[in-house]
Amino acid sequence: MRCSFFSCWMSSIGLAAAVFMSVCTGVAAADNWPQFRGPGAAGVAATDTAVPDEWTSTKNVAWRTALPGRGWSSPVVWNGQVFLTSVVNAGEDVPAQRGLYFGGEQKEAAETEHTWKVFCVDLETGKLLWDKTAHAGAPPAPRHKKNSYASETAATDGKRLYIYFGQVGLFCYSLDGELLWEQKLEPLKTRLGWGTGASPIVYEDRVYVCNDNEQESFLQCLDAATGKEIWKTTRDEKSNWATPFVWKNNQRTEIVTAGSKAVRSYDLQGAELWQIGGMSSITVCTPFAVGDLLYVGSGYVMDKNKPLCAVRPGGSGDLTLGADETSSEAIAWCQKQGAPYNTTPLVYQGHAYSCLDRGVLACFDANTGEERYRERLPNGRAFTASPVGAGGKVYCLNEFGTTFVVAAGPEFKVLHENVLDEEVFLATPALAGNRLLVRGETSLYAIEEGRELTPQP
Repeated sequence: MRCSFFSCWMSSIGLAAAVFMSVCTGVAAADNWPQFRGPGAAGVAATDTAVPDEWTSTKNVAWRTALPGRGWSSPVVWNGQVFLTSVVNAGEDVPAQRGLYFGGEQKEAAETEHTWKVFCVDLETGKLLWDKTAHAGAPPAPRHKKNSYASETAATDGKRLYIYFGQVGLFCYSLDGELLWEQKLEPLKTRLGWGTGASPIVYEDRVYVCNDNEQESFLQCLDAATGKEIWKTTRDEKSNWATPFVWKNNQRTEIVTAGSKAVRSYDLQGAELWQIGGMSSITVCTPFAVGDLLYVGSGYVMDKNKPLCAVRPGGSGDLTLGADETSSEAIAWCQKQGAPYNTTPLVYQGHAYSCLDRGVLACFDANTGEERYRERLPNGRAFTASPVGAGGKVYCLNEFGTTFVVAAGPEFKVLHENVLDEEVFLATPALAGNRLLVRGETSLYAIEEGRELTPQP
């Protein structure tokens, strides 16, 4: 699903109109970031453009827009519009504690009024263009105090905007903010009441949602225009938080889902094609593909097994490696200790980067899996946001608001450490042309070379 949206749904006349619109507005297709981790879920823009590698809270900051409520959804971008979600608590929210820790679960949901919001921000100016309320009421289920009720990232195909609040429902809007359809969801119990986090994806006029929970896990396919269910496949899984991925390879198109029991692939009718077992007991990493290889893994910090694998197209059946195996006909390579817990790895310019949650960055050859380095980022504790690649550099944002800019390649070299003054950063950044969009607990920042933000009095 790289940058082929237009060819999937527009006629030649529509395509010409879209190009004309882009020229008139100064917005290029390369500026679009349509889903979690952008085109193809790869963490790299469709056209690799340099963004700033140095900034402060004012230097190289085009704008900063305050956002009410709490939401760890990432920004998505289409034709100069930035879309985000948040949930506003009319009462007092439990502060989000940084780092890895136990005891963050809450046994009961809050009783105060909450408002599930969708925001649209102008990419150029940071001005709020519109905001809509998708749902209001007391939360139907608890969440981990580090989670939010708006952790799922939106998805767009350029025609519509798809918003998933995992304990409330799926909502479809026009890009102007008109509600087109909605599918309400009865809340399903999650592990220890931690809440949800897997984002929706859209491909060829179908929306896919994976909801792994403690009651009835499923992968669901809906018609993007109407919201009508096309099929629903039951999954032998408990709670997971990984976004599914549509893998269009040289043999077929398939839907890949990560899970604690197994990574599974399905055809476009929901029938299972293959599976890989041996994952860690909590799965968050999103599958993605670069070139001919699919990258999958999971790395819960308390487990011994933290596999990061590169999978070849065309597999069928059980592809699970033996205890002493690191490759097979179906699996190009597997690093048994290579995957992070919360972050999703990045493959960029021939190398795979795994930003481990406690501040270690590991680098592997993307084609062979050979380890190039495993080094600690200076004071780089607590990572939840996934890294992105741009301009020959890797950007790793930690929960304290520090972005470590590392030179891409087999040598470990930290170029800069850039600090923003928010309290907590859990959302994965987005790339939009020459801008890096960074979401903190209370604000969205647009990082752009040569811009200077005037401090607020």
